[in-house]
Amino acid sequence: MRPSIVMEATGHYHSPIIQFLDEHQYLYIVINPLISHNAKKNNLRRLKMVAADALLLGTLFYKEEFEPFKKRGQHLMNLRYLTRQHESLTGMYVQVKLQFHAILDQVFPEYHGVFGDLYSKVSLRFLDLHPTSKAILDMAEKEITATIQRFPGRGKSGLWCLERTQALVAAAMRNPFKETAYPSHLISMQLLIQLLLQYQDQIGRGPG
Repeated sequence: MRPSIVMEATGHYHSPIIQFLDEHQYLYIVINPLISHNAKKNNLRRLKMVAADALLLGTLFYKEEFEPFKKRGQHLMNLRYLTRQHESLTGMYVQVKLQFHAILDQVFPEYHGVFGDLYSKVSLRFLDLHPTSKAILDMAEKEITATIQRFPGRGKSGLWCLERTQALVAAAMRNPFKETAYPSHLISMQLLIQLLLQYQDQIGRGPG
């Protein structure tokens, strides 16, 4: 007879073992770590060995009435993994936005509000090319407008691009510093912009 397999749940580490057991049609039971942990606490001989842990799981198997592991559907498992990845990416995206905001305040604080949505792809791509107010003031208005028009995006009429150009020039003139005293800020800002654009593409929720 094939033996029943008893194991402790260990996050994603036991997933390959479960897949193997499924493929070879073994009956297996996955025990909640809290159950085995409580059993260890009640054991007077607290041996920290793999063999002792295995013996404990085997003892629990004969003492308790555990049900065989109920395999979830593959689609449900994929959905769970995708949900976790999305949540993780969203958390990282928020952190990068906060870092980007802090750097921008030290380089070009007047840039806020120029494009309405600071984190739109048009706004980020323009700032990636021209991160300081001096860079904007050194350009002709026609050149700024043409640069904005080149970026892909929906709802960008010629009038909208011209209005953004005028707002950019006005913001650059108001900006308290024409150039940053710390070039490292520009390097950090460009790296953060690239991360923001990547996150927007991966999460699928970035503004156009």
